[in-house]
Amino acid sequence: MPLARSNCGIGVHLSHSKFMPASRAACVWLLLSTLPSSFPQSASSTLVAFPSKETLSYNIEWRLINAGEAQLELVPQRSGDKTIWQSKLHIESAGMVSKLYKLDDHYSTNMEGQFCTTSTDLDAIERSRHHGTKVVYDTAHGKATYVERDLLKNSVFKTGEVDIPGCVSDIIAGMYKLRSLKLAPGQSTQVALSDGKKTVSARIEAQQREQIKTKAGTFNTIRYEAFVFNGALYARKAQLLIWLSDDVRQMPVQIRARMSFPIGSITLELASEQHS
Repeated sequence: MPLARSNCGIGVHLSHSKFMPASRAACVWLLLSTLPSSFPQSASSTLVAFPSKETLSYNIEWRLINAGEAQLELVPQRSGDKTIWQSKLHIESAGMVSKLYKLDDHYSTNMEGQFCTTSTDLDAIERSRHHGTKVVYDTAHGKATYVERDLLKNSVFKTGEVDIPGCVSDIIAGMYKLRSLKLAPGQSTQVALSDGKKTVSARIEAQQREQIKTKAGTFNTIRYEAFVFNGALYARKAQLLIWLSDDVRQMPVQIRARMSFPIGSITLELASEQHS
């Protein structure tokens, strides 16, 4: 299923995109578990605990119109005797928004350990541009290297390097790390984030419990705010809110980027989920 676009105020910003999602403590590897019937009726009686293989599909809304669709996939892979993870995000604009600003972005991130990013790859079609961006996180040498290419001209037009700590996450891995922490309302933490051009310690705050209704059902959630905008990781003035289900899945039920005029708010709402 195609996913909603992330750039130009259409979706959560990708780490290598001007308007990246949207977008990052130890990782606890949980097994499958069965939850009691006190959870919302929209949740199945047997829920798969995070982290596990999953595919989450979202509808993207901008100014009360359908702006596109997004799909976020998490897949376990084997590397010797350890499990590593790959996440794939596909964002695609739709309807009127696609006519104004066509987007077709494919983003992948490879992670290990405590959701520490090892590499990311973005293939972005935006209007008449087709760019590719790769970042390699070399923790052994404490560096992240960034290369952006014009895929139409087959040329490199931007490179960079930045210092990183022993474990750093891109914006998507940062969200998985948040899911592993299980913060209660009133608690907060700092997460090391990088987009290959800048590295910061970003504050993430658990704010309050809320019930959220989407096409996928009704969920009890905890609302978090990730302070990645306003000169933190991204210069743009904005507010990033994430609603995670208040159960073992810690599933992103809703993501909202509140930006200033003329973009306004962009909201991703969970439409369907698949787990295994």
